[in-house]
Amino acid sequence: MRTFGKVLRFSLLVCLALLVGPSYLSAQDSPKQDLKNAGSETKEAAKDTGRATKHAAKKTGRAIKKGTNKAAEKTEEGAQKVKDKTDPDKK
Repeated sequence: MRTFGKVLRFSLLVCLALLVGPSYLSAQDSPKQDLKNAGSETKEAAKDTGRATKHAAKKTGRAIKKGTNKAAEKTEEGAQKVKDKTDPDKK
């Protein structure tokens, strides 16, 4: 009876090793592949950062242009008011 238990445990251990072993071994990458993956991820991160910077710069440029135009319009309106108040011919 003891031998049957030992044989059963051994066969279960072998089955488990056959099922789990190949999947565990295939999941491991070589150091060379790890470096390639790290390089690719770094490259993609740099591209994303560049795109975000470009987008932010465009939005900032548009906002500055809009603000400058608005300020120029308000300055012109203020100058016109001063001119209207100080023009002696309008009274």
